[in-house]
Amino acid sequence: MTTEIEARIRLAREVERGASVLSSRVVEAFLNVPRHPFVPAFYRSEGGKYVPTRGPGAEWLRAVYADDVLVTEVDGVHAEDAPDGGVAGDATSSSTAPGLMAEMLDALDVRPGGRVWEIGAGTGYNAGLLCHLAGAGGVTTVDRTARLVDAARERLREVGFEPAVLRADGAGAPPPAGPFDRIIATCAVRRVPRVWLEQCMTGGVIVAPIGNALGGGAVVRLTKLPDGGAAGRFLHRPAAFMPLRADGNTAMPDLPGPPAGRCRASVVGARVLDDHAFSFWVGLCLPRTVLRGGGTLHDPADGSTVHVEDHPGRPSTVTASGPRDLWQLVESAWITWRRHHRPRREWLTLTVSADGTQTVGFTAPDGGATAWVL
Repeated sequence: MTTEIEARIRLAREVERGASVLSSRVVEAFLNVPRHPFVPAFYRSEGGKYVPTRGPGAEWLRAVYADDVLVTEVDGVHAEDAPDGGVAGDATSSSTAPGLMAEMLDALDVRPGGRVWEIGAGTGYNAGLLCHLAGAGGVTTVDRTARLVDAARERLREVGFEPAVLRADGAGAPPPAGPFDRIIATCAVRRVPRVWLEQCMTGGVIVAPIGNALGGGAVVRLTKLPDGGAAGRFLHRPAAFMPLRADGNTAMPDLPGPPAGRCRASVVGARVLDDHAFSFWVGLCLPRTVLRGGGTLHDPADGSTVHVEDHPGRPSTVTASGPRDLWQLVESAWITWRRHHRPRREWLTLTVSADGTQTVGFTAPDGGATAWVL
């Protein structure tokens, strides 16, 4: 039977092999900080429900030390509190896949004695790694509910760390320990909140997932500039995180069914959004949050809805209602993306000006530039 120590060593090796370049300090953090105390239970998706798996046990330990994301909360119900038959709903908290955590921590470049603000304490595991890298006295981690915060604080204490673990809105009032040398988020935002920029020291680093409801997402690494702005690039790895939510609110907007409206044909089918690189690109192009599900896109801001149905051997059918044909935006983005030879995430830049303007940019080999204001 595999012991916890053996499982931890195997995970650290897997994390190291999975990254092209990884600091030895980050690998050492995964060797020294156990994951299992932070995930006493997690959910598995089975038959349309989330069913809890609880430790101890060989299956539980094997899953905890795999390089996988582990869902730990569904619609506010923690896996420890769930009935054996499971629950239905949307995942609202999880333990990030260790490989992705390692790349984000490597990009953050945490120094011993540094001051770090983490938005999204979750299970507390990432905060434990930050404590190992910076020292617990310099780490502040926040989350949205008392249940998450209390559990994370207790588990961190069990493994020997006592950082500041606070209940707070990650985009609201900053923690009292700021400003910070490093800021890291484990929840997705459409735009970098102003408070993060204000609380980052000049020359400091912000690492955060930029996401959209179309399924695309990536992590950006920004450096705070002397003029009060920040600039940087996206990491190469896809990253789908749960969105930042305030004050314990886990409600998700409703997505309407297929509309009855204007019909037309399109050579760009619904499956193009299954390409995470393209769904990230087009998500940056769309001016508002657009929801996606079952071939349907919906903009709750103006009520525009479009449904795309693919047909083998012939053009896809587009049915649109509301003031805008959202699929035209997807078609335009697809043409631009293909013309630039399918740009990768790491080729894109993000610039945040001191006045709050946030611009994603791409420069083609011929010098042509494309930019979007988020």
